[in-house]
Amino acid sequence: MDTTKTPEKPGPARGGSDDVALPSLGALGMVRWAWTQLTSMKTALFLLLLLAVAAVPGSLFPQRPVNPALVSQYLDNNPAVGPWLDRFQLFDVYSSVWFSAIYLLLFASLIGCVIPRAKKHWQAVRTPPPRTPARLSRMPEHGTIALADESDGGPSSDAVVSRAAALLKKRGYRVQERPGGGSPSVGAERGYVREVGNLVFHTSLIGLLASVAIGGAFGYNGQRLVVEGESFVNTLVSYDSFSPGTAFDEDGLTPFSVVLDKFEVEFDRESTTHFGQPIDFTASVTTKDSPGAEPVRQELKVNHPLRIGGSDVYLVGNGYAPVVTVKDGNGDIAFQGPVVGVPQDAVYTSLVVLKAPDARPDQLGFVGLFLPTAGVANGIGISMDPSPAEPQLQLNSYVGDLGLDDGEPQNVYVLDTEGLTELNSRTLDAGGLVLNAGQTIELPQGKGSISFDGLKRYVALDVHHDPGKVPVATFAALALLGLGVSLFTPRRRVWVKVAPAAAGSTGGGRIIEYGLLARGEDPRVSVEARELRTLLEREWPGADRPKV
Repeated sequence: MDTTKTPEKPGPARGGSDDVALPSLGALGMVRWAWTQLTSMKTALFLLLLLAVAAVPGSLFPQRPVNPALVSQYLDNNPAVGPWLDRFQLFDVYSSVWFSAIYLLLFASLIGCVIPRAKKHWQAVRTPPPRTPARLSRMPEHGTIALADESDGGPSSDAVVSRAAALLKKRGYRVQERPGGGSPSVGAERGYVREVGNLVFHTSLIGLLASVAIGGAFGYNGQRLVVEGESFVNTLVSYDSFSPGTAFDEDGLTPFSVVLDKFEVEFDRESTTHFGQPIDFTASVTTKDSPGAEPVRQELKVNHPLRIGGSDVYLVGNGYAPVVTVKDGNGDIAFQGPVVGVPQDAVYTSLVVLKAPDARPDQLGFVGLFLPTAGVANGIGISMDPSPAEPQLQLNSYVGDLGLDDGEPQNVYVLDTEGLTELNSRTLDAGGLVLNAGQTIELPQGKGSISFDGLKRYVALDVHHDPGKVPVATFAALALLGLGVSLFTPRRRVWVKVAPAAAGSTGGGRIIEYGLLARGEDPRVSVEARELRTLLEREWPGADRPKV
């Protein structure tokens, strides 16, 4: 009878479960694990792709810092979807919480990637080339050259190794001579600049992100309308609208000035398909870098901004500004000067709003159209051409409290007619106000008069200050340079040694043996092997033709 006992399967020492108990990471271990995941190259590439995708809504939806009026219009036109888009900050994409989170995570990930790689590369540069393999014939590219013995007038083995090291050094290799012994050799390696290019690329990405952040924090963007003959000074109160960065300081504004001397528009007068369309805009301006500087005459054109005071001044719009004089019921001048007209179409039909809060005994308001070349179609006044051939104002007038005395801000291009009494319009017996250049019309009920004195042009300027612009361009160029070096620099290793010839071989008792190994894909390693053989044969033609 078989009395052999079957060994029992050992059970758990304690408890009833067979699962292996893993030690918990703990708080510090979890932080280390999270940092390792964040600083991996895979995570950095994913965050870079995610940042590009996150920037897409900034092109699909109007952005509040660029055009708040367009955002308001979008919300009015989309009452159901608009508020939800606003809750997710899709109208402020580049300053949103989620975009900033991706931005900062990418910044941290790149830093965590670059620092260890830079340290590892520094150690690799200081490490000598790998030891010479015993069998160079196993290399992808290898060969031998017969070498005469010293007794036949050939050079010493150590001299051959020293000369081979000099040849490799001229070709850009980092070499280490290994003289002495039965087979003296030299080990060489090149292509370390490839990793340098890789590090430059990733470091430039960090600099690029930092430069964009600096530009967003310390930069600003402002808009101002300037009428011919008027000036603009770079102070905060001079802007019509202003969008500062998060770290903007008003004291950092450079007090440069721009005076609009004249603005000219060239219209197409030859084409049959685009007749009347503007083809060129030229603003003649006088600028000063500072209050005490000498004035400089310059020209401002579309896509040719002024560079002044560390800022760029762009020409982004233009229109007509009729010069108007308003007298109140007491005969005093309540308003006098140009009134900006907002173009509504290609022929510069412009919306005009005029408020005269200083009029007495009642405040006056006007709203209507300016027509550069007035005409009539279907009983309605229209503009026939964008040039000011027959300028005309067509206005409605109102009297009452304009609501400007209570301190609440108002849109200067909108007249709130609620609570106002209409004096002139097409629906009243008095009719609307139709003023040609040089004409004056008395208002009903002795409320005053209005005169169309002349016509000026105005330009819309966009002032953009970005201190990160130059660093962004610099780091972008460095990133491209580093990427090019990283992609087109091969990494190679070469060994050359002097060894005794194999038994039965002809041509001498020694050979020069060489081998090449590429690190990664290198289709030109065979070309390098042929060039190296040519150099060695030129130095040592062979045993049959010993070099003296």
